[in-house]
Amino acid sequence: MDIGTAMGGLTTLVWLVALGLLGFLVFNVARGQRFPGGAVMVVVAFAVAIALTGASAGLVFLQADQYGVVISALVPTGYRDQPIGPGLHWIVPFAESVRPYSIAKKTYTMSSSVGEGQVTGDDSVEARTKDGQIVHIDASVIYGIDASKIIPLHITWQDRYEDNLVRPTSRGIIRDMASQYGVEEIVSTKRADLEQQITTALQEKLSDNNLILVDFVLRDIHFSDEYAAAVEQKQIAEQLAQQAANVVEQKRQEAEQARQVAQGQADAAVIASKGAADARLIQAEAEAKALTLINNALANNPDLLTYTYIQKLAPNVEVMYLPSGQPLLLPLPTPSTSSTTITEPTTP
Repeated sequence: MDIGTAMGGLTTLVWLVALGLLGFLVFNVARGQRFPGGAVMVVVAFAVAIALTGASAGLVFLQADQYGVVISALVPTGYRDQPIGPGLHWIVPFAESVRPYSIAKKTYTMSSSVGEGQVTGDDSVEARTKDGQIVHIDASVIYGIDASKIIPLHITWQDRYEDNLVRPTSRGIIRDMASQYGVEEIVSTKRADLEQQITTALQEKLSDNNLILVDFVLRDIHFSDEYAAAVEQKQIAEQLAQQAANVVEQKRQEAEQARQVAQGQADAAVIASKGAADARLIQAEAEAKALTLINNALANNPDLLTYTYIQKLAPNVEVMYLPSGQPLLLPLPTPSTSSTTITEPTTP
């Protein structure tokens, strides 16, 4: 409870006491009974009631978020040049009054959803884009009163600034700015630019009318049913195209993987063939060298062949019985030292 309210209650109580004393005095006089000092008490009570009435009528208490315009009959302009701020003030009773204004921030919402905005029902802003599409925009304007400009605001708008300034100005600016963009731009790349342009224009307009724009919020954008269906079809087509591209990419990767596997197998086959050829070459060279050594040994020692033949014939035989007149059981090859030649194999 503020002091003004307390003073008003006290004044009412004193008036009741004064009227009660007056009634009691009249009642006693009518019955012929004396009420010593009653008249004085009644006069004092009424004097105190009148004084408190004047005092309470001149006391004004403003809350922390309030500033007041003093309407005065004592100045030619009809109002004081400076507003009064929060706290307790005294004005001239019955000659002056105070019109309080709250400087607390306010939000004016225009929405298609029932119950969200200040206006019941669909209150979204209908606008036409530069390519002829109809869009419905939900928006909120957060604003406040400039405390230093309360008097000109009172003179110009009084308490009509929300309905007669904030609402129509916001809706008009939103329509104007939306008409500068195509619907595709509003949906995607240019939405932030649209919001910024609306904010700048609205800030300038409210400032010219003694209000402060705190923020502008572009809440949502709705489209016509036809355009929404077209957008949905486009999105479906883009998704199908993306799926097809993914399948193509997958097949390409699989083909590349198969190609790399085949290349690896081919490289391995080439390496294996080269290894086999190198091994055969080494083996042939070794065989040629061995044959050369054997050829040289036979040329220098013809009996070596006979000895080798006997060794291969019976490696474990130590004694052999031969028929009479036959030097060997089997005929030995007859080497010719002059004509025996072992030819080296040609290298493949």
